[in-house]
Amino acid sequence: MPKFLHVGCGDARADQTTIGIRHPQWTEVRLDIDPDSGADIVSSIDDMSAVDDGQFEALYSSHNIEHLYAHQVPKALAEFKRVLKPNGFFVITCPDLQSVAELIVADKLTEEVTPGSNCAAVDIVYGFRGAIAEGNHYMAHHCGFTAKTLKMSLLLARYGSSTVIQRKAPYFDLWAVGTPERCDSAELDRLVRTYIPQTR
Repeated sequence: MPKFLHVGCGDARADQTTIGIRHPQWTEVRLDIDPDSGADIVSSIDDMSAVDDGQFEALYSSHNIEHLYAHQVPKALAEFKRVLKPNGFFVITCPDLQSVAELIVADKLTEEVTPGSNCAAVDIVYGFRGAIAEGNHYMAHHCGFTAKTLKMSLLLARYGSSTVIQRKAPYFDLWAVGTPERCDSAELDRLVRTYIPQTR
C-alpha cells in the first residue's frame, strides 16, 4: 500500500486531510513536533532526520509551514523533497496573506472571517489566539505566504514541477501540489483535480 507522511499533523488524522488522500489505499504516517499529538514520529519539519530518504509516495502538509521562521522554510521544503520517492508528490496548504490583507485593509482585523468560525484575520496572520493563550506556543505563526512567494519558495527548493492555487474568501488559503522530478502538465493537472479542494 502507498504511504503518505502527514507532517505537522497535530491531532488530525487521515480522514481530516484532503479528499484524494482520504482513501483506504493510503497508509498514514503522522509526524509532529509536539509529543502530545500522539504522532508516530516526533520531529520538527525542518529536520526530519528520523525519516529515511525516499520513503513516501506522498506528503501532506496542512497549515504548518507558516509556523516556521522564514529562514527555516527552505530547510523544510528540502526535507519534504528528500523523504519523497522520485515519482511521489506533495500537497501543501497554508494561509493566503494577500486575501487576508484585504480584510485588514477593510479594518476587519478581529471580526470573524465567516459567521460562527471563531477565526479572525488576526488568527490567520499570527496563529490562533485561543490555543496560544492556553500555552500551545507551537500554534504561533512566524512567517507567511502569498501565491507568488510560495511559488518562488518551491522553485528555489528545486522541485521538478509544482503549481499553487489561491482560494480567496471564504477560504483565505493557498494550496500547492508538485513532484520531486519533472512531470508533464497533464499529470500536474491531475494532481490539482485530485488533491486540491474545488471551490466551484
